[in-house]
Amino acid sequence: MLRINLLPIRQLQKIAKARNQLLVFFLIFCVVLALLGATGVLLAAKITELNEDIVAKTNEKKSFDKVVQEIADLEKRRLDLNNKIKIINQLKTDSSLTVHVLDDVAKIIDNKRMWITSFKQNGGSLALSGYALDNKTIAEFMDSLKLDSEYVNGVNLSNTSLKNVSGKGLKSFSISASVSSPVPPEQEEAGAVKQQ
Repeated sequence: MLRINLLPIRQLQKIAKARNQLLVFFLIFCVVLALLGATGVLLAAKITELNEDIVAKTNEKKSFDKVVQEIADLEKRRLDLNNKIKIINQLKTDSSLTVHVLDDVAKIIDNKRMWITSFKQNGGSLALSGYALDNKTIAEFMDSLKLDSEYVNGVNLSNTSLKNVSGKGLKSFSISASVSSPVPPEQEEAGAVKQQ
C-alpha cells in the first residue's frame, strides 16, 4: 500500500486561500484608497473654486465700498440741506411773525393815551414796555391784544408803576406774551380729521 502525504496539499490550499483573501483585501483597500483620493481631489478643487469665489466677492465688495461711501456722503449732504431748509423756513416764519405782531400792536395801541418804549420778540416770547396815562388804558390794550390779534396769546402784565415823565405822572408798564403763527385752515381740518 502506498501512503500519500496530503499534508502539503492542504497547506498549499490554505496558503492559496490566504493569498486569495489577501489579494481581495488588497484590491478592496486599493479601491477605497482610489475613492478617498478621488474625493480628496474633488474637495480640493471645490475648495480652490470657493477660495477664488471669496477673492472675487471680496474684490467686488471693495469696488462697491466707494459707491457706498458716496451714497453715505450724499445722504449726509441731503440731511444737512434739509436742516438748512428748515432753518430758512423757520427764519421766514419768525420774520413774518414779527412783522404781523408789530402790525397788530400798532393797530391796537391808543397813540393818544399810550406809548411803547420797548418791543422785544425772541422766538415765541414777546416783551413790551412803555407808558400809559392810566391803568384802564393798559387793561384795554391787553384785552384788545388778547382778543384782536391772532398772533399774540397769553398776555400777562409783568409790572406797573407810577413814573414822573416830563412833569406828568404816567403809568410805566411791562407786558409779556407768547406769540405764534396761527394754524392755517387746511392744517386745522387735517388735525380735526386725525383726532376723529
